[in-house]
Amino acid sequence: MTSPPLRAAVIGAGPAGFYTCEHLLKEGFEVDLFDALPTPFGLVRTGVAPDHPKLKTVTRVYEKTAARPGFRFFGGVVLGEDVTREELLERYHALVYAVGTADDNRLGIEGEDRPGSHSATEFVAWYNGHPDYADREFDLSTDRAIVIGNGNVAIDVARMLVLDPDEISVTDTADHAIDALMRASVEHVTLLGRRGPAQAAFTNPEVRELGELKRADVVVEPAEVELDELSARWLEEDAEPTARRNVEMLRAYARRTAEAPPSKSHRIELKFLRSPLEVIGDGADGPVSALRVVRNRIEADADGRLRAVSTGEQEILRCGLVMRSIGYRGRPLPGVPFDERRGLIRNAGGRVTAEDGEPVRGEYVAGWIKRGPSGVIGTNKKDAADTVARVLEDAAASRVNEPSEPDAEAVEHWLRARVPGLVTWAAWQSIDEHEMALGEPQGRPRVKLVSVPEMIAIAERGAPAAR
Repeated sequence: MTSPPLRAAVIGAGPAGFYTCEHLLKEGFEVDLFDALPTPFGLVRTGVAPDHPKLKTVTRVYEKTAARPGFRFFGGVVLGEDVTREELLERYHALVYAVGTADDNRLGIEGEDRPGSHSATEFVAWYNGHPDYADREFDLSTDRAIVIGNGNVAIDVARMLVLDPDEISVTDTADHAIDALMRASVEHVTLLGRRGPAQAAFTNPEVRELGELKRADVVVEPAEVELDELSARWLEEDAEPTARRNVEMLRAYARRTAEAPPSKSHRIELKFLRSPLEVIGDGADGPVSALRVVRNRIEADADGRLRAVSTGEQEILRCGLVMRSIGYRGRPLPGVPFDERRGLIRNAGGRVTAEDGEPVRGEYVAGWIKRGPSGVIGTNKKDAADTVARVLEDAAASRVNEPSEPDAEAVEHWLRARVPGLVTWAAWQSIDEHEMALGEPQGRPRVKLVSVPEMIAIAERGAPAAR
């Protein structure tokens, strides 16, 4: 007589969650994938820039995973509110947390909370139609904005602020954001980096695409890309090819800037080696009017690592909008060991660990909440494989959880009693079809629903919108 299959619950239906499901299903597990939203795909849906539709085609891979025997999706389930960790442990041999890093890092400077100073996290979620952010408001009536950060999200935010209406109207940007961005007065966006161009965390395609915008020039003053001796040596001897190619492209933009003045109506300017000191405005609570920054230089620490150090020289940059994009941290989950300093679930190689470093039986972690916000979408595949390898090791050694109520059919009945608006994969497909049908007449991939009650109504009705 064969033993019943081991069962796993994966919490978080983004890339890390789907890759974890894929690996577990291949190993014979039955897998239930949970998400707090009625919709799957995580940041592929609510984080990838709308003008990058090719990146979103990865969802086809996830749809193949969802079609495998043994997979179920339960959307609209909030861990800690609708169900508890302890209740899940009563029903599954393994829990894998793949919830990402939902909160942004703060600058910790005076004036950071003035009107007009925002996190990139909330802005990106707003224009991507995340239901929790759909009612946010951004005053885009200023002509100048500053985006603090030198990663891909910072570039995405800068680019979205200057897209031509023709470039944005064919995307799946949320309708409310399309309306606001088309009325925006922002013409000059400054990307501000704490370190130098050699240390910027952009990927090559993101830097290249800046030069392809319809109505915006890229402005890089030649002095901004002059490398100090330490950075030049690091770039030559130790840097990855991505960093070298970034500097080459930035120097090409600088030559273009020196040879001919910007001719387009909008511009994105890149400045390096500057750290924000204060968000300036009128009075204690007045809106943003400028950003005070300090110039930095690159030095090597005792271990030879390059870091930005203040020179003490300050300048004030005029702006009416500030977006910070300086990294992310996770939110604690009820009952799950959390490293407050790093903003991650405490773990060793994917096994959740207690404060004493000992593994917590049957609990695992994958993706950004495991390793921090790094890499691209595909990076999560290997990361998930590494975590699943730990699950398999523990299963072979009888170290997984021993649930008291492992019956799969009973789980769905239990969830429906707890979550009236529970969304299954079939119900999500109804939402998906509805959104695509709305988008088709407009030549758009979809028109996103941004209201959870509306999503649930469509899911329960089970019919696409009229074409």
